[in-house]
Amino acid sequence: MDKKTAALLAYLVTWVTGIIFLFVGRADPDIKFHGARSLVMFLPIQIIWYLASLLPSGIALILGWLFAIGYLVLWIFCLYSAWTQNGARFNIPILSGVVDPLAEQVASKV
Repeated sequence: MDKKTAALLAYLVTWVTGIIFLFVGRADPDIKFHGARSLVMFLPIQIIWYLASLLPSGIALILGWLFAIGYLVLWIFCLYSAWTQNGARFNIPILSGVVDPLAEQVASKV
C-alpha cells in the first residue's frame, strides 16, 4: 500500500483506524505517526463529547453540536491533507503544537 492511501486510511474511521495503522505501519515512520496522531487527537475529543452529553439537556445540546461540527471539520481536514500531501506529515492549525509531540511519543513506543 502506498503512503498516500495508508495516511488517508489512518484517519478514515478516526481513532479506530489510527490504532490499526499504528501497528500496521511499523516499517514507515510517517504512517505510524498518522496512526498515532489519529488516536491521540480523535479519541480524547470523542470522550469529551460523550462526557458533555451527560450535562443538563440545554448545555449538552449546544456542546454536542459544537463538538460534532468541530469533529467533522477536523476529520475532513485530516482526510484532505493526508491525500493532498501524499502521506507526508502536515500541520493542523492550533492542534499541532499539542497533538504532534504526543503522537511522536506514542509512535516511538510502538
